[in-house]
Amino acid sequence: MSAVLPLPEEAVAQSALPKSPNVWMQAWTRLKRDRVGMVSLAVVIFFLALVLAAQFGILASGWQKEVGVPFAPPHMVGAQEKEAAVVVGQQRPNVDLSDVDPLAPRYAEWTERASRVKTVDEVKAQTLPLGADRLGRDVLDKAIKGAQVSILVGIAAALLATFIGTVLGALGGYYGGKLGDFLEWVYNVFTSIPYILLIFTLAALFKSGPISKMFANTIAPVVIILGVVGWTGIYRLVRAEYMKHRNREYVRAAEAIGAGHSARMFTHILPNVSHVVLVQLSLHVVSFIKAEVILSFLGLGVPIDMVSWGTMLAEAQTELVLGKWWQLAAATFFMAAFVTAFALLTDALRDALDPKLR
Repeated sequence: MSAVLPLPEEAVAQSALPKSPNVWMQAWTRLKRDRVGMVSLAVVIFFLALVLAAQFGILASGWQKEVGVPFAPPHMVGAQEKEAAVVVGQQRPNVDLSDVDPLAPRYAEWTERASRVKTVDEVKAQTLPLGADRLGRDVLDKAIKGAQVSILVGIAAALLATFIGTVLGALGGYYGGKLGDFLEWVYNVFTSIPYILLIFTLAALFKSGPISKMFANTIAPVVIILGVVGWTGIYRLVRAEYMKHRNREYVRAAEAIGAGHSARMFTHILPNVSHVVLVQLSLHVVSFIKAEVILSFLGLGVPIDMVSWGTMLAEAQTELVLGKWWQLAAATFFMAAFVTAFALLTDALRDALDPKLR
């Protein structure tokens, strides 16, 4: 029996029917109405562009070069006045030192020869856009390079923690039983240890041991430490969401058509709890950037040959005693701008992805 084909008029009418937007389009529409969220998104995109430019060597590739005089101030402060030491009333006595030093007569000859050698003195800037540190390195380049390291650490550690927490939460909430009890035991063990002490313990382990040689001069230790410690909050929320969704009608329907456990967990349930995962991911980026800054400030973060906002703050505490405030101001401004924008963007995403507003 042949199927009944729709008439051309019916086909045109069906194609003209408006299509309902999907969940992500509805979330994007709500986000565009939030002015604070859009401004925050622009700031975050700007910082991510700086990170990519620094990663590929377009910006801040020479942050270690001594391009200015030590403690060169910012342009708005102006060049420092040089103090000239003038010795008045003192004349070098004409003393014959040949009896004391047999080589004394040759000093004048050597000085004359040395003056004939052409030397090129490198001209260093007296002022820089955001000033220079104690070695004459550009603070602006250091702030951009520090943004690259700190933001990459925060994003990578948040992705690792989100992956661990989501997978374990999905397994514990979907299966339950003995597997769920075991994962709950692991969760309770991690949460029973003070968060900051666990971070310091793992940081010390990575700094002084055979493991330190495996990850020398990389940000991998900080990423692993923060990711391994920070998965517990995501696990708890994802587990609760999976416990609510595992017995719902659409999951039963997927089981009836032959979908396996993994398909039900990650193809059917995960998209419906993705708003929780995304919000937790963005929250962890902010908290992990702060944690990296604290670790680097205490000397337990990135290697000494790298620069981050934390190492800049650690250097600035000694400079501040001498009245050199510009490195502290630059690191604080960059970090505060990104963290504030990302936190506001997280709030906007939470409102846009809230299922109750759909």
